[in-house]
Amino acid sequence: MHLRKLAVAAVLALGGTMLAATPAHAANIATNPGFENGLSGWTCSTSSGATTVTSPVRGGTRALQATPAGSDTARCQQTVGVRPSSAYTLSAWVRGGYVFLGATGTGGTDPSTWASSPSSYTQLSTSFTTGASTTSVTIYVNGWYGQGTYQADDVVLDGAPGQGQPPATPTGLTGIGNATTASLSWSASPGATGYNVYRNGTRVGTPTGTTFSETPGVGNHSYQVSATNASGESARSGAVSVTVGNDQPPPPSVPSGLAATVSGTSVALRWNASSGATTYNLYRNGTRVGTPTGTTYTDTPGAGTHSYQVSASNASGESARSGAVSATVTGTPPGNLPKRVLVGYLHASFANGSGYIRMADVPNEWNVINLAFGEPTSVTSGDIRFTQCPAAECPNVESEAEFIAGIRAKQALGKKVLISIGGQNGQVQLSTTAARDKFVQSVGAIIDKYGLDGLDIDFEGHSLYLNSGDTNLSAPTTPVIVNLISALKTLKARYGTRFVLTMAPETFFVQLGYQFYGPGPNGSADQRAASYLPVIHAMRNDLTLLHVQDYNSGPIMGLDNQYHTMGGHDFHVAMTDMLLAGFPIAGNPNNVFPALRQDQVAIGLPAAPFAGNGFTTVPEVQKAFDCLAKGTNCGSYRPRGVYPNLRGLMTWSINWDRYNAFEFSRSHRAYLDGLG
Repeated sequence: MHLRKLAVAAVLALGGTMLAATPAHAANIATNPGFENGLSGWTCSTSSGATTVTSPVRGGTRALQATPAGSDTARCQQTVGVRPSSAYTLSAWVRGGYVFLGATGTGGTDPSTWASSPSSYTQLSTSFTTGASTTSVTIYVNGWYGQGTYQADDVVLDGAPGQGQPPATPTGLTGIGNATTASLSWSASPGATGYNVYRNGTRVGTPTGTTFSETPGVGNHSYQVSATNASGESARSGAVSVTVGNDQPPPPSVPSGLAATVSGTSVALRWNASSGATTYNLYRNGTRVGTPTGTTYTDTPGAGTHSYQVSASNASGESARSGAVSATVTGTPPGNLPKRVLVGYLHASFANGSGYIRMADVPNEWNVINLAFGEPTSVTSGDIRFTQCPAAECPNVESEAEFIAGIRAKQALGKKVLISIGGQNGQVQLSTTAARDKFVQSVGAIIDKYGLDGLDIDFEGHSLYLNSGDTNLSAPTTPVIVNLISALKTLKARYGTRFVLTMAPETFFVQLGYQFYGPGPNGSADQRAASYLPVIHAMRNDLTLLHVQDYNSGPIMGLDNQYHTMGGHDFHVAMTDMLLAGFPIAGNPNNVFPALRQDQVAIGLPAAPFAGNGFTTVPEVQKAFDCLAKGTNCGSYRPRGVYPNLRGLMTWSINWDRYNAFEFSRSHRAYLDGLG
């Protein structure tokens, strides 16, 4: 998040302590966390009357309900295996009477938090670090003496599983059959060393990876998978049905006639149809970048020479790839920016303790200046307003005429000035077409009034989410997603090629999509998970820069299937590599987020330790950039490629950079200029 209310006094009082990270909920190791299997895995006090109910629930179909009686606080608890000297986040959604959430036996300070009689589900969250010899902790939820009935749901213990417990149940099981073979794939389970595959209830395979194929005979077969390690076997996954038989069509033939035509920054590709094909897979430099259903595709790969191939697919599988064709792109991408850019947010409508900077005084190191923030009149109105910081908060604020003159002066130097919409406090939900149209009108009015170069989307909180069943990256159905895409396309069409479009999502809304996408198949996951992906994908041909916030983040799994934690160069390398290599969404190889162009990607960072959680020192940032752009100075994570055209760095914020003696802008401007 872009934090706008942090005061200098608070910074000094905390002595540089960073704000709490937004948990990614990437590795829930609690058993039966949503109480979908009754009270399995939980032990509840004898007189609590603990049970599971179908209403009210927060997610899924059931929730815990218990009632304190006399001296019994109606505690329900479970013991979970953990790793010594490891960080964990514990959260749960609660309602009803006074409700407490906590953990005991952590080997350190046992955490506890509570809520006072919430009438609707409220999330409690706390964290702890295990002691050097701690291998298990007990997590609990309970009410209070003499208080009423409470409910709890969706308990999450986020962290590494213990060495002495079975792994979690695998998720994301998919299967496909052809004339003779059933092929399965699923998402990796943390802590698993192997898997058991069951056909029609009988174990038929024990792979160590997350794929399995067999020839089970003609017919319809039901498959499940479980995960194993030295401590035992998980529960079996939900079942998938796979039909194998001679009535299945063979995989299609290899497409022929692939040709490429370059126009500006775009490459138009076409090929001949393959008999029996239902979709095609378009590969650029060996990475799949599109799955069109027709025989044409337009790509915007960035400057350079690119190699393309195409294959054909149907229900039985994928053909071999065609011969390669090359295309050389020399055009200038949208925005007309230099090869290496610094992007900074300017506190234009508030001060927040870092001090107000007049537009004319913004240092020349910055190439893109994002005015923070345009905010809606209400969450669902779509009516965006921007006002300069009031004089009572910013005594040195310039007049509107001086502000506009400062913008013109920056633009005369080649700088781009954008209006940033959203931020921590400005949640925007375009849930109706009326809100969409008002968004277009009001944002256009701001751009026109101040003569701005474009728009930055910084939607946070609950602005974006995916409804249940909305799993097609290329054809989303959730209104807040569909209407935002439509609004951005309308604004792009209105202002043309000069329009600069940038986005600043958090990792939760992008890279977490490697594991989770929306509410998931059983509806129990956070529906906001990876909800930026369909917006980015729809706008990829018009997107100037994507600078994901590599801060205020929980641990995120990279393409190496390892969790990476913010603050060091490996985190930035792993998160950026996912954008530039592409990744299967929720582990599904048939639903891929294609790689972005290198010139579309910058790394988002706090400008100073007190600007956001996850500050990374100048040397660590430049090590990450070296690894990505030059293939040198890498740590334990090795990116899937070398990205010499990686665009640059973004920071929150220009104001905090000045407060920190310009360390960010001056150090990194010199570094980027030295790269050429």
